[in-house]
This record gives sequence, C-alpha cells and structure tokens, in this order.
Amino acid sequence: MMEQPKLHILVVEDEPDQRALIVQMLAANQYQVESADSVEQAIVMIKASAPDLVFSDWKLGQLTGMDLLNYVRREHPDMGFIIATAYGTITHAVDAMQAGADDYLAKPYQRQSLLLAIEKVAKSIALKRQNRRLSSELSQQQELVGLVGRSAQMQKVYQRVQRVSATDATVLIGGESGTGKELAARALYQLSGRSHKPFIAINCGAIPESLAEAELFGAEKGAYTGANTQKIGKLEAADGGTVFLDEIGELPLLQQTKLLRFLQEGVISRLGQNSEIKLDVRVIAATHRDLQQEVAEGRFREDLYYRLNVVPIHMPALRERQEDIGRLVEHFLKLHANQYGVDVPKLSRDTLKALLDYSWPGNVRELANRIERFVLLTDEEEMVHELNAAPRPLDTARFVLPDEGIEWESFEKDCLRQALSRFEGNRTKAAKCLGLSYKAFLYRLEKYQLV
Repeated sequence: MMEQPKLHILVVEDEPDQRALIVQMLAANQYQVESADSVEQAIVMIKASAPDLVFSDWKLGQLTGMDLLNYVRREHPDMGFIIATAYGTITHAVDAMQAGADDYLAKPYQRQSLLLAIEKVAKSIALKRQNRRLSSELSQQQELVGLVGRSAQMQKVYQRVQRVSATDATVLIGGESGTGKELAARALYQLSGRSHKPFIAINCGAIPESLAEAELFGAEKGAYTGANTQKIGKLEAADGGTVFLDEIGELPLLQQTKLLRFLQEGVISRLGQNSEIKLDVRVIAATHRDLQQEVAEGRFREDLYYRLNVVPIHMPALRERQEDIGRLVEHFLKLHANQYGVDVPKLSRDTLKALLDYSWPGNVRELANRIERFVLLTDEEEMVHELNAAPRPLDTARFVLPDEGIEWESFEKDCLRQALSRFEGNRTKAAKCLGLSYKAFLYRLEKYQLV
C-alpha cells in the first residue's frame, strides 16, 4: 500500500515559547511543520509553498487570525484552517467559523484536542481533494466520449446528463446530424450504474422493415424464412444494460407499437413465441427529426413520443456554439495526431479564422473529419479553399418574400431538383451545395419522393 504524504501544517503564533511547543508537538506526530510569527510572514510562506492546513492564533500583533483566514479563503479555498481563540471570546470563534474556518480551539486547550481537530480537518481536506479529482475525471470522461465544450448550451447538456445518468429515466436526445447525439447517449451510459452491463446501439434507419421485428425483439427458429436458429433480439441482448435507439423517427409503425408495449410493461415476445420475456433495460433514443411534426403527420405514434420524451436533451448545432469551435479544433488535432502517431500540427491564424467563420452544416462530425484529414495531409490550403468554396448563408437582402407568400414545399422541392440537376445526380455534391448533411439531404429527397 502506497504511503500517504505527510500533512503540511503552518503554525502561526506570535508568542515564541508557545509556537515552539506547538511545532514540537505536531512534529512528534509525524506532521511536516513550518511556523510564522505574524500574518505578513505567514502570507509570504503560503505564497512560497502552500501548506495543507494553517493553525493560527487569533491575536497576532496589529493583525488577527481573521485577516489571515480571509486571505486564505480568497486565494486557497480548499486549504484547511483552524483558529485558536482566547478564553471567553466565543464571538471570535463564531465569526471565524462563519468566515470559513474548518474548526476552532478555545484556549487553554489540551494536546489531544489539537490533534483531534487536525485529524478531523485532514479528513475534510482529503474529501475535498477526492471530490475535485472525481470532478476532474468526470470532465475528462466527458472529453473522452467527445462531449467537448464550455458554451452555455453545452453546460446545459452536461448538467442534464449528470442529473439523469444515475436514474433509469428514458431519455430522448434531439439535434441535427453530427451534433453528437450518440456521444451524449454513451456519456449517460458510462456515468450510470449500468456501465458494467451491455450498451447496445441500434440505428433504426438502417434496419430493413421486413427484419426490424426480429432485429429488435428476436425470433424463434422457423419464425420466418431463413430463421434456422433462435435469434436473440437487441433489446434482450441489452438486458441489465442500456439500449440506444438512434434515429428512432425511422422506426416502422408496427415496431413502434411493440416498442411502446415494452416501455410500458417491460416485456417482449420473440417473433413466433407465445410466452413473454421480462427485461430490465434502460432506453435512450435519438432523432434528428421533429417528432412532434412526425406525430402531426401520422408517421409517429403520439403515445410512444410521450413515453420516450420523459427527459429531453437537445444537442446544439455547432453554429449555435461558435465559442467552442477553437476548443474542438484543439481536441481533434490532439486526438487524431495521437491516433496516427504524428506530432500535433499547427494551424495558422488565417486558417483558424476560416474554421471559426464557417457555418458547419455537418456539425461536430464534419469538423472532426476535416481536422482528421488535415492531420494526415497537413494541407492548410486545401482545407481553407474547401471552407471558402462551401455555400454561404443566403443574403436575405437579395430575396424578398412576395406579399402573397410562397408555397414552401414547392420551393424546397425545386431547390433539391436544381441541386441534383447541377451535379448530375451526385447526391454528396448536391447536399454540400445546399449546406445540408448527407443524411438530412436524403431525408428531404424521401420526403418529396425524389429518390
């Protein structure tokens, strides 16, 4: 077992004999002790080498232990502080405790009382350090799962993740493609009591409708053509853990009904099975769609929406938190340099400005991809050219809405057609031209039956 470092104590006492006695007593108990005879000397020593704990007398020449306490609390909030007050001056002790002292001793005090007070404050210091370390680990963990940023919008995300991660509440994560919805789901999982159990991610938009039921709920042998063995569904595989239903808005209506039953009763039936299986699974869902609009248009069950939307978390678009772009650039430069075993490349001021000015339609995912390519090729010129060639936000001064209004869906459909025509059906280029992520572009093509 590793030996704990000795507690470093600064004794502040202006009476030489008393000071020597206290120092001797503490040194005999294996504490690392220094001493000062005034507030001024104590401050100089604290600045030179901050102790873990200050034990100070109240009366110290022209100044008092209270003056020293105020300095310590302002500059070193976690430093332990015990004050000794003269007999009959209980108001001094009360004032000191209210100002942030950890403990006080009324003179005359016994050796044992001093040692007990120091031991108690030492435990308090250890707890403060542990809390700070855990907070730091939490911050690092957030960065490890990619949740990087200190903007007000991301602080809201962090706070909500921390509050609900320890519960089994169903969470619905919304936001545009590339904003980090799966990263938020993984943070919820990693900070939960289920982190040692499975985390099963399912992209509901990538499952063929004919296989969706077997994929989610499982199937008995012979339940459908090609089912040669019993199939365990994703929900059953996640028993005891967490299931992440990405792009929940793409789930077919029949499976929406079965999922609702699972959320209400906690049971499933495999395809071709008569009995029920009780499961203990925490559900986190995500979508880039407006589910309320999907409900209004009859594509998503209203009761399922409310069952999923117990705790909503909104992942902000990158353009809504521009103050985080610099920190994300730094994060991805280090991440990808480490991944490929190269030195972290430097970006010029002009390139950084181009990155900050860009609207990032693909959000954090697009930024990560561009930085990864830059780490591999170190070609700033190419990156800046691509950013400058990307579509800019429409100059609304050049477009005036007609008095009679416009038929928006016809306008949007025409823009999609024009983009496809301009790039001879190349969807990637057409999406880029309209400032849309590829997934959002495909969604609109499907919506207007242009596929």
